[in-house]
Amino acid sequence: MTTVNPGVVLVDDHVLLRNGLASLIRSFGRFDVLFEASDGKDLIRRLKISRRPDIILLDIGMPEMDGYETACYLRRHYPEIRVLALSMSDTDSSIVRMIKNGAKGYIVKDIDASALEEALDAVFDKGYYYSENVTEKLIDTISHLDEPGRRFRDLLLLNERELEFMKLVCTEWTYKEIADRMYLSPRTIDGYRDALFEKLNVRTRVGLAMYAVKNGIVQLE
Repeated sequence: MTTVNPGVVLVDDHVLLRNGLASLIRSFGRFDVLFEASDGKDLIRRLKISRRPDIILLDIGMPEMDGYETACYLRRHYPEIRVLALSMSDTDSSIVRMIKNGAKGYIVKDIDASALEEALDAVFDKGYYYSENVTEKLIDTISHLDEPGRRFRDLLLLNERELEFMKLVCTEWTYKEIADRMYLSPRTIDGYRDALFEKLNVRTRVGLAMYAVKNGIVQLE
């Protein structure tokens, strides 16, 4: 039986850099570079006719449909694809904005080969990658958030299973049915619920659902 490597797509308007990254990623041996795109619009067109990737390495600064807008589109239409943001800059604002838009990691373009491989491995295996530098910037930003900004801090503290639970809370399933869906015991689900009540400062399932909608965890049709 043939094993299919995880698929990666590169989106960057700089052709030489994009080609160089593609060659480097192929040399790692674990990933297949499915295709390259020059901007967000080109990516959307190619996604409709190509094998769906596991990871998209997404440049931020592109002249047409930049990384911020593209990440938002991917979060809405292809939530299963993991976005790894790529930028020349590592300013606090760009990091926070990309993570809010759904990126699962953030790297700068002067990253060395081993760190790039580590980032791709982490995003595929664990679902996220944040370097020490990026983590420090996030912590600094979060520590200075005022009361209206606490919701973003709370979202960063939610793990993948809690986010999955939050999405299921917005369905008509009972807690027992949610437990079955997540292959967990009802007691574990009760623990998720109670922990989120405390973490997000809500008291009811309706409160969790409203929080999920307001913060883009689920999208209303």
